[in-house]
Amino acid sequence: MPLPLEKRYTLADAQTWDEQERVELIDGYPIMQASPTRAHQRAVASLLGQLYAYLNGKKCEVYPAPFTVRPFEQEGDQPEDVDTLVEPDITVVCDPSKLDNTGCKGAPDLVMEVLSPSTQRHDRLTKFNLYQRAGVREYWIVDPDSKSAQLFILEDGHYAAKDFGTVGDKLKVNILEDCTIDLSEVFPE
Repeated sequence: MPLPLEKRYTLADAQTWDEQERVELIDGYPIMQASPTRAHQRAVASLLGQLYAYLNGKKCEVYPAPFTVRPFEQEGDQPEDVDTLVEPDITVVCDPSKLDNTGCKGAPDLVMEVLSPSTQRHDRLTKFNLYQRAGVREYWIVDPDSKSAQLFILEDGHYAAKDFGTVGDKLKVNILEDCTIDLSEVFPE
């Protein structure tokens, strides 16, 4: 579905699009999402499985893409008011009032993006700045090619590099008490 780039779009527009299309909106501008690679999906499955096992029976919930996050939506906004929506690979939300049938309204607590060749710049720059501006408390960038993960914590409105790990490392999820991610499961040899 080709979209004319000169038009700004909103959630109201996105709700009319074919569900098979993966499109994010950044400040009203559409970003088409390519199909993920097998390594990407394997990493997402492992991260999701580890987080789901830890969160089972707890207040926070974890969601895989496609799961729509409207990081700047506020109470009372209508779909035509919302011009930014993204679909993080992994989203953790600890405030149930932010969840609705469309996804997450406002900043989630944790976002994990797994890099693909076509998304590296988007995830490392555009989404990094977007999540920081929105107030996402913890952001992970997971790279299947280098078999590594970087994590950032929001401090005084800016992301600070908190940790880095590779195969064999276990990284602490800072927003969740006693939760670690085993990167050996994310990047099997």
